[in-house]
Amino acid sequence: MLELAALGLLQREPLHGYKLKQELELFVSSCISVNYGAIYPLLKRLEERGYILGERMERGETGISRKIYQITEKGRDRWREKMLELPKESWVNSRSRFGIKFFFFSDLRPEERQKLIDKRLIACRLRLKEFEDKSIPGDPYRANIWKRHLWLLRSEIDWLEDVRSQEGES
Repeated sequence: MLELAALGLLQREPLHGYKLKQELELFVSSCISVNYGAIYPLLKRLEERGYILGERMERGETGISRKIYQITEKGRDRWREKMLELPKESWVNSRSRFGIKFFFFSDLRPEERQKLIDKRLIACRLRLKEFEDKSIPGDPYRANIWKRHLWLLRSEIDWLEDVRSQEGES
């Protein structure tokens, strides 16, 4: 997921590692955790695979040299591939992945967005059915978290249906 998010941000503008981490924290921190221990090894891997190019640049009056990264055409292809893939993964990861993808929806074609929204709606409805088919736990705290989970699922379904209808209007 971090690769997808990093490539998506670099697709918008060249960034150095520190600025990339700040942007990731600002825009996708509700979906993934971001730390320096992951950013710089990721940038190195992406550069080795030809998805990004890094160039040392002098910055401002301080003379601090930073490596500025920009996405390559191969990186853009990789980003699109990651955006459109639908991996089998845990519920928590699939929710986070969709949140990251949604952040970059404006970079997709309408039919690609529609497909991702429809797949997420199906997953949410199936998950909701699983919970509705089971009885609420007797323990008051477990029952409370159960109800909260049902509320979150219904809320996400409502939101996705609203987004889908807006997609149809555009």
